[in-house]
Amino acid sequence: MSRAKPVTHEIPPMKDLTTENITENVNLINSQCADPRLRFLMERLVVHLHAFARETRLSSREWAAGLDFLVAIGQISNDLRGEMILLSDTLGLSMLVDSIDHPRSANFTEGTVLGPFHTHDAPVTENGYVLHSDPDATRLFVLCTVKDAKGNAVGDVQCDVWEGDSKGFYDIQNPNRAEPDGRAVLRSSKDGVFYFNAVVPVPYPIPDDGPVGKMLKALNRHPNRPGHVHFMFQKEGYDTLITALYPRGDPYETSDPVFGVKQSLIVDLEEVDEAISKQYDVAVGTKLLRYDFILATEEEAMEMRIAKATEAIDGLGVKAKIVNGLPIPELD
Repeated sequence: MSRAKPVTHEIPPMKDLTTENITENVNLINSQCADPRLRFLMERLVVHLHAFARETRLSSREWAAGLDFLVAIGQISNDLRGEMILLSDTLGLSMLVDSIDHPRSANFTEGTVLGPFHTHDAPVTENGYVLHSDPDATRLFVLCTVKDAKGNAVGDVQCDVWEGDSKGFYDIQNPNRAEPDGRAVLRSSKDGVFYFNAVVPVPYPIPDDGPVGKMLKALNRHPNRPGHVHFMFQKEGYDTLITALYPRGDPYETSDPVFGVKQSLIVDLEEVDEAISKQYDVAVGTKLLRYDFILATEEEAMEMRIAKATEAIDGLGVKAKIVNGLPIPELD
């Protein structure tokens, strides 16, 4: 008896396969997909993958090496090491997708990469929390506001913050990690203010002991990220903002291996004066990072997303409708 799975729908017949028509055949078979967005994604993925193979005259040896590379990425990954995220970051894909899915005009704070070091176990705590127990660190007081495009304070925003220590290590890079360090989840006050005690960020190498590190070495690229502090903002009715701030003057400011630095996110550090010291109980002279984050509402973000999606699909010459900010080609 045959072990073939039953097929309950009509299958479009493939043509005799050649290098010229295989793309058409793959997309013909995939066209049976009932989800129009998934069908569109797979069609364009196949077109571009096949075009890459044709343009480069990809050899079997190179193709096999690519597969081995992806297998190795999966093998080294675990709950605390996201090697696939690292690959996406170092190819600029993470930054590109974030900019597409969360478009921003000059009126709003720009986003950047999430990175492979975010976790979901940060302590939920109060403003003023001390992120690090690092005795060697240069202390940094972070004092920020969250506002909307009209300058109104946005209160009760969940502010997820994280950074490395004075040596450039994140807590999850410690094999003996027992609890979170260098991270916290805070809430903005009714005046849109949130603040915490951190350390002055320093440059550090992204994990380069795995497949992505080997790729960077082969490309003669360095692994060093400029120092930064991560932020993620979430509140119902507002588009999630994932971003980071980079103290000015870092030696790797213009060569970030994950392409995360934007001019609007580079900041000048100040020093805590007597007024701030008294109000927030922070030592005078402590390094100070101040920034006003501007959040987009879900409606504002959707308007920008639709405008960009319409522009992109028009450039392809494809007849499509925009659903939830995403282009879906219309069937003839």
